[in-house]
Amino acid sequence: MRQFGGEGNVKGVSMSRRMYGVVLWADCSDHKAVIWCEDHGDLAYYHDTTPSAHDGVALDAGDLVEFDLSQEKDLRYARNPERIVRQQYAGIAQRLRSACRVPPRITPVREKLGQVVPFRLVDNGNDPKEALRA
Repeated sequence: MRQFGGEGNVKGVSMSRRMYGVVLWADCSDHKAVIWCEDHGDLAYYHDTTPSAHDGVALDAGDLVEFDLSQEKDLRYARNPERIVRQQYAGIAQRLRSACRVPPRITPVREKLGQVVPFRLVDNGNDPKEALRA
């Protein structure tokens, strides 16, 4: 992570810093995207509020991007995104979705039983059977 403008908190808005991320979802017509950040923190939201045919970058799911990250209250925002590699992680959203749908494997108790290892008792003059009864 590269610092950009320092870390501070003024009226609930922290200063921005440069970060890499992968676009998980994008709506080109609405100029919006959701980005998975390199620090594995909360997702960052991108919304180009002043779109034009000559400004901004059209983001697609799977693109590797670098952007200014800022936090306002409880939300993280991506600003000034630059595409580093187009479709670097194509299909990542589908793979993540599929991974979440896999039900956890429940292992029956009998499968959890492993090899029984004998416990050697040290002869200290006590009857081991008496120790087991206590």
